[in-house]
Amino acid sequence: MALGDKIKNKAQEVSGKAKENIGEATNNKDLQAEGLKDQAASKAKQFTEHVKDAAKDVKKQL
Repeated sequence: MALGDKIKNKAQEVSGKAKENIGEATNNKDLQAEGLKDQAASKAKQFTEHVKDAAKDVKKQL
């Protein structure tokens, strides 16, 4: 995974966590849900990138 992608994905995850926490503190369920959605999207992207990296490693070993 490219470093730039890692940074963007982590930033999205952190931003999502902040939205979730602010939504929780202000009793704003929409903001809280948006934060959870952002975190899930970020984790899905990170997982996909890890799978791609693992596939490249396996290919190199063959």
